[in-house]
Amino acid sequence: MMKFDSGGGNGRAKEVTGRTVFVCLVAFFGVVAAVNGVMIRVAVSTFGGLETESSYQAGLAFAREAAQARAQDDLHWRVDAAVAPLRDGAARFVIDARDAGGRPLRGLAAAARLIHPADARDDRPILLEETQPGEFRGAAAASAGQWDLVLELSRDGVRLFRSKNRIALK
Repeated sequence: MMKFDSGGGNGRAKEVTGRTVFVCLVAFFGVVAAVNGVMIRVAVSTFGGLETESSYQAGLAFAREAAQARAQDDLHWRVDAAVAPLRDGAARFVIDARDAGGRPLRGLAAAARLIHPADARDDRPILLEETQPGEFRGAAAASAGQWDLVLELSRDGVRLFRSKNRIALK
């Protein structure tokens, strides 16, 4: 048993027992464990920015993606996208696709997505309709800020064109 003089001048010494040390030790580690538990819960529940489910599978797909990119470059297509904000918090997208000679591309299916760069839970599909040969229009609800616009053009289920561009919605 240890005696501790608080220096209060009254001459009474406080005893520090094994029980007091044990309670203080348990309380200290209890607070540390509680704070860690809260921080883990917050981190797991708020992080949605997972880019890929399996980095191994993504690595295996790299050669296939590189070949598709070379084939896309060989087409020399010009694909432009225009984005305009709408009043209701949505954005309108107009995609113009032309071949190397400047003629509108025909017989294509277009798919587009807005990808949130920090939170995959906010990703949005854009429903596109072909309004005339080589022109696709669509809209999507999206908040202001930075987004990645992913655009894919395909024919008979085979992807011929893919682009991913950072855009800012206001």
